[in-house]
Amino acid sequence: MLFEDTYQTIEKPSEGIFRDRGSKFMGYAYPINTEDEVKEILSKIKSEHPKARHYCWALRLSLDTSVFRLNDDGEPTGSAGRPILNTLLSSELTNILVVVVRYFGGTLLGIPGLINAYKSATLAALASANIIPKTVNDVYFLEFDYLQMNDVMKIVKNEHLSISKQTFETNCSLEIGIRKTPVNKIIAILDQIPHLRTTYIHTL
Repeated sequence: MLFEDTYQTIEKPSEGIFRDRGSKFMGYAYPINTEDEVKEILSKIKSEHPKARHYCWALRLSLDTSVFRLNDDGEPTGSAGRPILNTLLSSELTNILVVVVRYFGGTLLGIPGLINAYKSATLAALASANIIPKTVNDVYFLEFDYLQMNDVMKIVKNEHLSISKQTFETNCSLEIGIRKTPVNKIIAILDQIPHLRTTYIHTL
């Protein structure tokens, strides 16, 4: 196999807390599939913690370790977002966003103190999470005639494909997820059905 097609992420949102010299660091971890989800999550957290001083975060997407984003939100460069990201990397988790909310306690912690605090708050959030394996799936849109439904559904069942959307009328359509490793084999099987149209949408 040329590439791995499984990864680890968290099942649902989780949170944890770390305190140091009066400052409170609240870690929130979220499973995500796209960067578009970040804005809404940040807005929700800021509305829940309007008096916090900083909202620092980092995210990872896909198996590629170079696909990430981070934000120090006013903390010294490299003291917040980077330790959050490094914790995600060392935990081997992806498709995940961690936001750490800081309430300032009046004492400056220094760069080493901040790095430790943001790392510890991230670890606390992850410690209460249920970590699960997931597969990298290519999502395809299938269009076919109603008469071909049995043939298509037989393949879906035999190959354990997941269906995210479906329409069964005169013209039928399915949105399906196919695990990355056998995707070429399964598309070749589907292509044997006359007049079936397959369109690649994206990878999750």
